[in-house]
Amino acid sequence: MLQPSDEIKSKIDIVDLIREYIPLKPAGVNFRARCPFHREKNPSFMVSPERQIWHCFGCGKGGDIFSFVMEMEGINFVEALRMLASKAGVVLRRSDPKLASQRNRLLDIVELARKYYQQALGSDEAKAVKKYLIDRGLTEDTLAEWQIGYSRDSWDSIFNFLKEKGYSENEIFLAGMVVKRGFERAPANGAHTNSNNVAGFYDRFRGRIMFPINDINGNTVAFSARVNPVKEEEEKMGKYINSPQTMIYDKSKILFGLDKAKLEIKKQDLAIIVEGQMDTITAHQHGFKNIIASSGTALTRDQVNILKRYTDNIALAFDMDEAGELAAERGIKEAMAAEMNIKVIVLPSGKDPDECIRKNPEVWEKAVAEAKLMMQYYFDKTLAGLDLDMVENRRQAVKILLPVIAKLGNKIEQDFWLKNLSEKIDVKENLLRETLSKLSPVHYQGARGEDKTEQDDSASPGPAEQIKEKSRVEKLSELLLTLILKFPSLLDYSVNHIQIDQIIGSENQFIYRNLIFYYNNIINKLTGQDSEDKEEIINYHNFRQWLANESTSDNNLEEDQLKILDRLVFLGDNEFYDLKIEQAKDEIIKMIVVLRKHYLFNRMKEVEKMITQKEKEQDEEAMKELMEELKILSEESRSIEG
Repeated sequence: MLQPSDEIKSKIDIVDLIREYIPLKPAGVNFRARCPFHREKNPSFMVSPERQIWHCFGCGKGGDIFSFVMEMEGINFVEALRMLASKAGVVLRRSDPKLASQRNRLLDIVELARKYYQQALGSDEAKAVKKYLIDRGLTEDTLAEWQIGYSRDSWDSIFNFLKEKGYSENEIFLAGMVVKRGFERAPANGAHTNSNNVAGFYDRFRGRIMFPINDINGNTVAFSARVNPVKEEEEKMGKYINSPQTMIYDKSKILFGLDKAKLEIKKQDLAIIVEGQMDTITAHQHGFKNIIASSGTALTRDQVNILKRYTDNIALAFDMDEAGELAAERGIKEAMAAEMNIKVIVLPSGKDPDECIRKNPEVWEKAVAEAKLMMQYYFDKTLAGLDLDMVENRRQAVKILLPVIAKLGNKIEQDFWLKNLSEKIDVKENLLRETLSKLSPVHYQGARGEDKTEQDDSASPGPAEQIKEKSRVEKLSELLLTLILKFPSLLDYSVNHIQIDQIIGSENQFIYRNLIFYYNNIINKLTGQDSEDKEEIINYHNFRQWLANESTSDNNLEEDQLKILDRLVFLGDNEFYDLKIEQAKDEIIKMIVVLRKHYLFNRMKEVEKMITQKEKEQDEEAMKELMEELKILSEESRSIEG
């Protein structure tokens, strides 16, 4: 039985509906108009009658008939549902939500694993681990509150436990709890594997301290696993390993501890961001509960957008060593663009938040109270010790500070700091403004390789503004996805010939990752069916519906994801409107070859650098492993060339 919203969509044509509001003109298989939601001279608003969706390449808005009416009428979804139900002659009835989904099963798997790990922390095997945590200052209450656990030193402990609970090998794999041979390096010589485990799965986490990672609603979606301190020197896989990206875990949308800190952040109107889990846990134990962790990575646009629900004020408290400062500099540009108020907390030399808070909470409180405005921090850091009577030092100051000023999303702030720089280095403001205007390129390459120039449309961001920063391989990744979405039967070929990390661009990786999840989710249903049946099931409409239902429980993020998908679909209609499936497969093969070459070339460079480093450290075992990886990469590269 159709849901009311689906029944309404089946009875109202999106073209007819939108024509009641704005004039539409044919554009190939679609329709085009000037966007009603922002001022523009050149039409970038597209409507697809085939897919019953709309998207504006200028302002980025898009969706279906409901989102269009909500935007035009300024109403919420329920009001739009009622309005369009009346128009379609559909009687609304209360219906029950779905009782189960793949997403829910994966959440259940990770939750069971969390409980298993938490219980294992009390075992004899974990005595040294628990002593380490207590010696670090964590109390029993804190261990329980943060649900810290221990993964047994076994190759199949969690795998067997979850199978006994009724979950399939593929579900346990999709939840990120185990590794499958062929996806990552299997245990050396098959050591410690279960002979009954014919599929070749083995536990991802073994003999480690387990920190659960929760989403904003408090659901455990992943783990960060620290090496057992007793075995730290002999561990080859690194101090920390984390869960992979899964249907329920996207690291770009998670901030460690936000589920526990969000109310305090809203209350204090300030979010303090640290690097590590221990920094966060220690802070909360000592009563500083508006603290969250970036887990050592740069802030992403999604994380900034989530934070803005609770506050416009953030303070960065990274370790003030070289890596910490780099993380701060990489992490702030998204927050700057979102017009957040950013401060930098400067701690005493050599101390991280965890150590500072444990040894003297008053020092931490003082550092927070004296936090510098981010721009002031950059000015002080850059100009410290510079003799500004020397022209080359002034040039150096401009080179460092002007790009930072350019990232500010608020023009008033930009103007203030530009004047400040002008006064500090005694350079005319108009000269700095000229240089600032040259920092944003206006030319970009079109989808078919032609040169294009940004349209003169000062009232709003246009398509060029969205595309200009994309590299050639990112654009190629985007075009590969448009072909897969236009010819979904070719997904089978793509899944077997290119991996997620060989796709360039976070948005492209998101779509491809979910395409793979979607493919894995339904592939068993297709066994024995012919290609026409597959084409019917693996199509844009089914994938979009699956993405909306399964990908995320966060409605705001869901809308962003669907807009990315819709934009790619419209791009495919424009770029490949006359392509046949045989031609499409040839194009996909060529694109995959280029992207794999690009990945292999860059990975080989990384491995070569790592070999050089390990050679200096005289780490022969690590060198041997890296040389073997380099050999495999080289052979694969040669096979592609052949």
